[in-house]
Amino acid sequence: MPLAPLRAEAGWRRIDLLSDLHLSPDMPATLARFRAHLAATPADAVFLLGDIFEAWIGDDARWQAGTFEQFALDVLRETASRKPLFFMHGNRDFALGEAMAADAGMRLLDDPTRLDAFGRSWLLSHGDQLCLGDVGYLKARAIVRRPEVLAALRAMPLFARRALARHLRAKSRLHQTDPSTWADVDDDAARSWLGASGCDTLIHGHTHRPAMHDLGNGLTRAVLSDWDYDHGPGRGDVLVLDADGLRRIAPMTSATEVALVA
Repeated sequence: MPLAPLRAEAGWRRIDLLSDLHLSPDMPATLARFRAHLAATPADAVFLLGDIFEAWIGDDARWQAGTFEQFALDVLRETASRKPLFFMHGNRDFALGEAMAADAGMRLLDDPTRLDAFGRSWLLSHGDQLCLGDVGYLKARAIVRRPEVLAALRAMPLFARRALARHLRAKSRLHQTDPSTWADVDDDAARSWLGASGCDTLIHGHTHRPAMHDLGNGLTRAVLSDWDYDHGPGRGDVLVLDADGLRRIAPMTSATEVALVA
C-alpha cells in the first residue's frame, strides 16, 4: 500500500479529527454542537473521517431551500472559508460526491490516507474496511459502492431518496445494539496497513468504541467516538493532533477545551 502522503502545511500547529456524528434532521442538538466546535476550535485544519451524515441522499438535495442538507452545506462552507476542511467517506455518507465537496470547500480524501504532520506519519481511515469479522457488511459494501449502483441511487427522485433515508434511520434506531457486540477492527489487518504505509499510528472511527490500542512494536490504533447530543447526557470527542502527539478532547463550545480520558 505505498500511499502518496498528504503533507500538512508548514504553518499548521493543530489538526482536529472527528467522525461518526451521524447528522440528520432528527439530530439538531448534535448538529448545533458540531457547528459550535467548528466555530470555537483553534485548529488550523479539520479532518472529517466518515459517517458525518447518517444518510447522504444526494448532492442535489443541497439546493432545496430550508432543508437539512442546505443548512449542513452552509456550516461546512463557513468552516472551509476559514481553514482547510477534509472529508473521508464513511459507510453512511459514501454517496456524497465531488459536487457537494466542491460547493462546501472540502477536499475529498482516499481511504486510507497517509498524513505527514509534525514530524510523523499518521494513517487515517474510516475503519470499516478493517472490520473483517463483519463479512455480510463487507459484501454489501462492495456492491453499493459500484459506480452503476451509485448512479441508480442518484437517479431516483429526490422525494423517494428522502423517504428511503427516513426508513433507514428508523430501521437503524429499531435495531440499535450495544456497540461492544459489533465486529471490531482486526488488529492484524491494522498492523498490516500500518506496516505497508510506513506509519506507526492508525486513526479511525466507525466502531463507536473510543480507545487507544497498543498493537505492539510501537504501533497504535486510536479510535474516535460517535456523537449524540440529542439523547441522554450527550457524547462525542475530537482527536487533536499537534507537535506533542495525539490527545482526546470534548467538542468545544468556547475557547475552553476539556480533555477526555481515552
